[in-house]
Amino acid sequence: MILDIPREAFWPLLALVGLLFLVKGAASDRLARVLLPAAIGLIVAHYLAWRFAATLDGPGITGLDHVFIHGFLAVELLALADGMILMLLLSRRRDNSADADRHERRLAATDPAALPAVDVFVATYNEPIEVLERTIVGALALDWPSVRVWVLDDGRRDWLRAWCARKGLGYLTRPDNRGAKAGNINAALRRTDAPFVLVLDADFVPRANFLRRTMGFFDDPRVGIVQAPHRFFNPDPMQQNLSVHRVLPDDQRLFFDVIMPARDAWNAAFCCGSNGVIRRAALAEVGGQLPTGSITEDMLLTLVLLRRGYVTRYLNETLALGLAPESTDAFFVQRARWARGAIQILYLRDGPFGPGLSLLHRLFFLPTHWLSGSLVQAAALIAPVLFMLTGIVPIANVGVPEVLMYQLPVVMGYMGALQILSRGAYHPLAAVVLSAFSAFRLLPAVLTTLIRPRGHAFRVTPKGRAAHGGGHDRLIVAGAGLLIVATTVGLVLNAVPDWRIVERAALIPVVAGWSVANAVVLLLVVVLAISRPPQRDEERFAMGDEPAAVVIGGTRRGGVLVDLSLTGALLRADGPCPARGDDRVTVEITGVPAIEASVVGLRPAGIALRFDAPDEAAREALIRRLFSEAHEPVTVAAPHESTVMVLLARLLLPAPRPA
Repeated sequence: MILDIPREAFWPLLALVGLLFLVKGAASDRLARVLLPAAIGLIVAHYLAWRFAATLDGPGITGLDHVFIHGFLAVELLALADGMILMLLLSRRRDNSADADRHERRLAATDPAALPAVDVFVATYNEPIEVLERTIVGALALDWPSVRVWVLDDGRRDWLRAWCARKGLGYLTRPDNRGAKAGNINAALRRTDAPFVLVLDADFVPRANFLRRTMGFFDDPRVGIVQAPHRFFNPDPMQQNLSVHRVLPDDQRLFFDVIMPARDAWNAAFCCGSNGVIRRAALAEVGGQLPTGSITEDMLLTLVLLRRGYVTRYLNETLALGLAPESTDAFFVQRARWARGAIQILYLRDGPFGPGLSLLHRLFFLPTHWLSGSLVQAAALIAPVLFMLTGIVPIANVGVPEVLMYQLPVVMGYMGALQILSRGAYHPLAAVVLSAFSAFRLLPAVLTTLIRPRGHAFRVTPKGRAAHGGGHDRLIVAGAGLLIVATTVGLVLNAVPDWRIVERAALIPVVAGWSVANAVVLLLVVVLAISRPPQRDEERFAMGDEPAAVVIGGTRRGGVLVDLSLTGALLRADGPCPARGDDRVTVEITGVPAIEASVVGLRPAGIALRFDAPDEAAREALIRRLFSEAHEPVTVAAPHESTVMVLLARLLLPAPRPA
């Protein structure tokens, strides 16, 4: 069959592959950022010329076909527009770490009394003490001469008031929860007065050097906000449920490590709700408070300040660690809020269509990602099923040659360019699976918000005990399972000549390949929708083999600390160690009071220890050691294996046991 395809059908694809290899091998990152967006623009123009000229009508196309064809085209156009906006965005990139180094040296040489005061707001609603404690202890350990930590409690909890009083913290509440998080912060702004405000979500623990690395950027009077990335010390639902920690970063890394540095280069970075320092004088120019017209008040604040000449500067460094969504339910609460808020902004005067913005800023603040992601994935999953079961075509006059010449170059070009421009942070199959997984629940939220932008309540992402849950997402499992069955039935029916529904024989190979790919994606979606409980109560942090000791039966043994958590440690003793399972020992760690522990395992890497309920002083010292210092969560180095192969293996093989 492949011998029947005209040779010219392969040339665009071969030329694209050659270009991608050439650019990937080039030493110049700037060359890639100029050449690839331009090349993708040409490929898209070539595709659209063919699409409009040859695929909207033809022999045997009915009125119902026309409805489907034009609907499918509209979704494609939205996806292509979103892709080209992203390509344009990624044509620039800014790295502010060198400036942060310079600012930090300048601040270190400045009289501490001359440095401005900072109010630290820890916004909370229903988070348990084990979540709040980490954040507050980390905030109290910030290396800055004048810091006041305020707990903004919209849960109005007496136990938290008493706990804050015992710790000497500021505790603020209000009579109602009007305006949700933005209203909570605005109430605190009226009762505090430091010239700068660091906003932290209840689960984000700042490192000690957070303010030392960020405050220097305010030397530029145009800077209204300095934003640091959201990084996490626990796996997100995709990493957890598919057990892909070794090969796949969390799903927000593409945004924070690739897209935000690009946005910053265009002065289009935005406040992300937590880990951002705000200049109070800039707020004073826009009414002294955060805008409340959207449930994503952070992005709206950026747009309001942008119109007054203030920019948000982005520093892509790990300055705080927080909790990724701990369950699929928590994941969808978070993403639905983001999607609804981004769409709500479209309807506001301060949104991207309002006055006072440049054309590029309007483009970069359009919520095209939220609009296109779920729609495109839903269309891609449903179109071949509908075609095979009814014969209604999504696109006219297409066979294998047209797919090779026009469609594959667009898909492969976009994915290949994004992989190169993201420096490998983009993983195509993982992105498609996550998009399909999200579409089942996010598409209704997107469509209802487009029709009714007002009246959507702000829902806090569950954290800690409230987020834990097992089982599976019944809606997604049922929906994906139904599509798999329908896809299989369609393939079987059209494989048997006497049962065939599709009359256009040229389309059968195309749709068959499309359907098989969809079936693989849907099977991975089903696996992703089945929750796997976390393997540990607390995540471990790598300690760089720092000196430590263990006292066993009155004998002190020196050694090194391999890793550490709030509930245990892995310690490698110097020389033979007489420890056995269930032995009681005393652990000595720098900066932490001695902790009683039990031996829970003897491993080649060392002695596995579980702490026996450390007291408050020891627990807070552990929090400072783990979160305030520059320690990273324990991760196994990614081997040289394909992400695609690891994901496909999850369909056939059990997930590996944790180390």
